Amino acid sequence: MRSKDKMPKSKPVTKNTSKPTARGRRKSAAKVLPIIKNDPWLEPYADAINGRHDDALRKLSELGGNLIDFANAHHYFGLHRNPDGTWIFREWAPNATAITLVGDFSRWQEEAMFSLSRTDNGVWEVKLPSGALNHGDHYKMMVHWDGGEGMRIPAYATRVVQDPDTAIFSAQVWDPAEGYHWQATDFTPDTRPLLIYECHIGMAQQREGVGTYDEFREKVLPRIAADGYNAIQIMAIQEHPYYGSFGYHVSNFFAASSRFGTPEQLKALIDAAHAEGIAVIMDIVHSHAVKNELEGLGRLDGSYDLYFYGDGRREHPAWDSLCFDYGKNEVLHFLLSNCKYWMEEYHFDGFRFDGVTSMLYYNHGLGQAFGGYGDYYNGAQDTNAITYLTLANELIHKFNPRAITIAEEMSGMPGLALPVKDGGIGFDYRMAMGIPDYWIKTLKEKKDEDWHPTSIFWELTNRRADEKTISYVESHDQALVGDKTVIFRLIDKEMYWHMEKDDDNMTVARGVALHKMIRLVTIATINGGYLNFMGNEFGHPEWIDFPREGNGWSYKYARRQWDLVDRKDLKYQYLNDFDNAMVELISSQYDFQALPVRKLWEKDDDQVLAFMRGDLVFVFNFNPFKSFEGYGVLAPGGGYRTVLSTDRPEFGGYGNIDETIEHLTVSDPLYSPHGVEWLKLYLPARSAMVLRKNPPAPRRKR
Repeated sequence: MRSKDKMPKSKPVTKNTSKPTARGRRKSAAKVLPIIKNDPWLEPYADAINGRHDDALRKLSELGGNLIDFANAHHYFGLHRNPDGTWIFREWAPNATAITLVGDFSRWQEEAMFSLSRTDNGVWEVKLPSGALNHGDHYKMMVHWDGGEGMRIPAYATRVVQDPDTAIFSAQVWDPAEGYHWQATDFTPDTRPLLIYECHIGMAQQREGVGTYDEFREKVLPRIAADGYNAIQIMAIQEHPYYGSFGYHVSNFFAASSRFGTPEQLKALIDAAHAEGIAVIMDIVHSHAVKNELEGLGRLDGSYDLYFYGDGRREHPAWDSLCFDYGKNEVLHFLLSNCKYWMEEYHFDGFRFDGVTSMLYYNHGLGQAFGGYGDYYNGAQDTNAITYLTLANELIHKFNPRAITIAEEMSGMPGLALPVKDGGIGFDYRMAMGIPDYWIKTLKEKKDEDWHPTSIFWELTNRRADEKTISYVESHDQALVGDKTVIFRLIDKEMYWHMEKDDDNMTVARGVALHKMIRLVTIATINGGYLNFMGNEFGHPEWIDFPREGNGWSYKYARRQWDLVDRKDLKYQYLNDFDNAMVELISSQYDFQALPVRKLWEKDDDQVLAFMRGDLVFVFNFNPFKSFEGYGVLAPGGGYRTVLSTDRPEFGGYGNIDETIEHLTVSDPLYSPHGVEWLKLYLPARSAMVLRKNPPAPRRKR
């Protein structure tokens, strides 16, 4: 299994035996960043870490020192209406020899009045009278270069649409008579803890087809609010020509996907989420771009290296896409402005950066094990990409100090989710990508009687103490065709025939029990946040398969079957109700994610695990066969009451736990001097319970 977000299995060394990055060879004795102070194992790599930190500071100075002012390319480039009603359009295309706007307004012919003039530094522009363009007009650039020409969509186009008849994409003039008026203007995200509902607008609807922003706002958002999640992470917002790419082959970085509706409808969705107290995180793709030349940035001005590398690094070896050249200031201008644009124009509360591992390494992290610290400082790291990510985090948090940034990163590079001032790259969180891998490996390879609490607890809590993570059982990745969701691995085909509440199928009973336990133990051990992909909270039975040639262009599996959880006679409701109760319990404990995880008991022979956070005690009996009467775990002395149990009948359990009982600890001269006593419990097989310690009785006044 890849190490992903885990602490590398590396021994402390006293001599740097790895090759530092080219820019990391300078002496750094005078500066010891907090990342190194907090982790002595990083001392041999201090030169490389300090070098990267200095690279970012140097680039910041080179760009003018103020990223808020620098990241304004979207205000300069692209199409804009001036206060007097006239228009101005600009494009950066240094290799072009001539550019003309063509569109509905010119009958798609090149006309002199729409020809751009070349100014400085490869910038082209044209000024047009007020009546030259109208709201809704379709347009492109006709770009000429030495030896060729082609139609291109402007790099900074903010509205791109596809013709339903020809399937051709074009930019669209978007200048509605009345802009959107925001209602929830003082929203502040709640991140204590951050509970994310990952979603995709197009496949969020019940019907077979492409869902819309309005449908999501009206039908799905109320479900998310009722489920108790305080953030949504929306995929596939940036325009992409192929729907089946899940939004990861972006063509138009400043355009919200028109498949789902208009810009105003997306804004209304975000506004409504904020009104419900729900933060909106955008899944942003800056790790690569679609290769398409007619729709995207590939050869926009005829050259191969405008935004991308022009050599062997241009094409991603695994993703059939193009790789940005982060060493060019113009590319930084484009990408940093893109971050600011989505926050400024759409009020997004932050970003989950996709494909960060691919950005960090020259080999994109492909085929590399990352078994020790030396793997992060061996000269194979792309210092330009690291500088970009550092500046992006600085910009985002300068623009909105409460913004949320999350890195999808699997190599486990230290400092990724540390503040820049401490020597980190500046993300608030990193995805704990090893956890879903662990659960899949467990379900695929281990018999139930071989599930070991020591292994489970280690996997869920083995992380860098100074970096916050987003824990999850499964995201969209685990639901795609070619893989299986957790519920389908547990129940498989029995889901189709035995999910009625009055059906006592044992395969389903096992699956329902473990589905709840796996989720509870995962969310209970978070140190940052928790993520769930839409529908998985109630055990959605189908995988995700977007329309493609291989399935007859069907939308059957590119949707969510909400009617299953709404039916009172099916067990999906059990899983959804438990998820609601679990999320509500975690949310009720302020700053839950920051509470220490105190292990109370683990015994692999019994398959019992217990730990404490704040005044909550979590007890799990993973044993598939044995229930335990009067089972003792060591806990702080006092009284405890059950506040949640997977065995409740309303959650599909059997009601074997008497939740009316107050459990009083029993002293033991061997342990009582150490502040713990025996908490004796009845633990049914395949069940979990959460108890809350009673507050101490108030002292009597004398």
